[in-house]
Amino acid sequence: MSEIIAGIRVPDSAIARAATQLVRDTEDDLLYNHSRRVFLWGALTGERRGLKYDPELLYLGAMFHDMGLTEKYSSPELRFEVDGANVAREFMKSYGVPERDIEDVWTAIALHTTPGIPEHMRPTIALVTAGVEMDVLGIAYHDFTHEQRDHVCVQHPRETNFKENIIDHFASGIIKKPLTTFGNVKADVLALKDMNYVRQNFCSIILGSAWPH
Repeated sequence: MSEIIAGIRVPDSAIARAATQLVRDTEDDLLYNHSRRVFLWGALTGERRGLKYDPELLYLGAMFHDMGLTEKYSSPELRFEVDGANVAREFMKSYGVPERDIEDVWTAIALHTTPGIPEHMRPTIALVTAGVEMDVLGIAYHDFTHEQRDHVCVQHPRETNFKENIIDHFASGIIKKPLTTFGNVKADVLALKDMNYVRQNFCSIILGSAWPH
């Protein structure tokens, strides 16, 4: 029987259960609980906004969105968001999910750290980012009731030092491939956590290109 948390029914299909088990077996407690909360914040946001969304697709996007931070699924050269999106794509293909749905989940994961774009896209994409932004940045915190926040965090607790620890998780997942942070928010993570990190500069790249003028 599926769980109901803060009024949201957690998907309990075969693919959802398999995704839960895979993520549970791969991620530590912090990332697992964070991913579940991302689904719940995203779903609550969808309900509040009256969006027609597919709970299963939203669940898959939320559960896989940080898999690229894990050692098992991290590539040497791709952004961690793309690594996670690729894991989700292969997983969904193995269950015969339609290509359009796979692409929505792939895009939701790939864009979840690119603010200002996902919110204008289809519900799965918009709501994964909304869930991430609520859980990590506290965006729209006061749009959720105290009861909603409390119920979600009782079922999937935030560690006492979650803010610091999630930054540490980001850093450990990307520190070996700093070039993947160019143009995205994870540059701020390495600027804080890696004393040897040199932030790339967009204008310097333009001015230093091979073009004569």
